Amino acid sequence: MNLRHIEIFHAVYVNGSVSGAARALNVSQPSVSKMLRHAESLLGFQLFQRASGRLVATEDAHALFSEVAEIQDRVYALREAGRNLRRGSGGMLRISALPSLALSVLPNAVAQFLRTHESVKFDLQTVHHDDLLRKLYERETEIAVAYEVPYAAPIGARKIGTGELVALFREQDIPNPPERIRIEALAGKRFISVAQSGPIGQLFTQELQRTDLELDEVVSARTFYIASALVAQGVGVTVVDSFTAHASLAPGLAMRPLENPLRFDVNAMFLTNRPPTVLATDFLKAFERAVAAV
Repeated sequence: MNLRHIEIFHAVYVNGSVSGAARALNVSQPSVSKMLRHAESLLGFQLFQRASGRLVATEDAHALFSEVAEIQDRVYALREAGRNLRRGSGGMLRISALPSLALSVLPNAVAQFLRTHESVKFDLQTVHHDDLLRKLYERETEIAVAYEVPYAAPIGARKIGTGELVALFREQDIPNPPERIRIEALAGKRFISVAQSGPIGQLFTQELQRTDLELDEVVSARTFYIASALVAQGVGVTVVDSFTAHASLAPGLAMRPLENPLRFDVNAMFLTNRPPTVLATDFLKAFERAVAAV
C-alpha cells in the first residue's frame, strides 16, 4: 500500500462509506472505490463488507487501522509543518512558553523586542511540558520556553534565567511576614496545592517530603494561575513560581520567597537539527532581560 491507499482506507474506515470518504477527501466516489479495490488486491484480503447500504470493516481492517492511523497522523503533521514553514517566512517568530511565562514575561519581552524590530511578526502560544516536543516536531513553534528540558530527546537548550518558588498569600492571612518565609509557617493554614502542575509542583512536593511536613491541603490546582486566583478569593495560601506570583499580585496580596530557596532554570528549547535563527537568538536576549527583571 502506498500513501494514497492508506489515505483512502483511513477515510472510508472513519466515515463508514465511500461517499463520506469522497466528501472528506474532495474527490469523486468512483476514484475512492477504485483505489479501495486496488488496496484490497495488493493486500490479498477484503477490507470492508457491504451491509444495509453501509461498508462494515472486517476484522482484518480493524487490525490494520491501528497501524494506518499512526501513519496518517504523521502525514497530517507533515502537511501542518509545511504550512507552518510557509507562514514562517519573512521575519516571523513562532514562540511558545509555559502559561506562567506567557502571561507575564513573554509580553514584556515582545514589547521590548518590537521597539527595535518593528517589522517582525509574532505567533505566540502557550505550551505545557507534555506537549512541548510535539509543537517543536510539527514546527508549530521554533522555540519553546519552559523549565525542564525533556530527557533523552533531540533537544537543544539555552538557559535564559532562573526562577524561584514563593509563597503567595493575603496580607491578612500572614501579617508582617519576614523577607523569607519558612514553609513551616504555612502549616495550620488552608493550603492550595500545585503538586500536580508539573516539574515545579514536584519540586515543592520533594521539599515537603524532605522536611517531613504535612500541610492542610484544601484544594489541588492543576495550574499556578488557578492557585493564585484562589488565594485572591481567600481560599487559602499557596506556593507557586515567582513569575506567576509577580503577575498575580494585587492590593491585599503578598509574596515571599522561601527561607530554603527552591530555584529552577528557565530554558529556551529547540530541536538540535533546527537551531535558532539570528532573529530568534536576538529575541532570546530580550526574553532573558525580561526574566531578569522579574
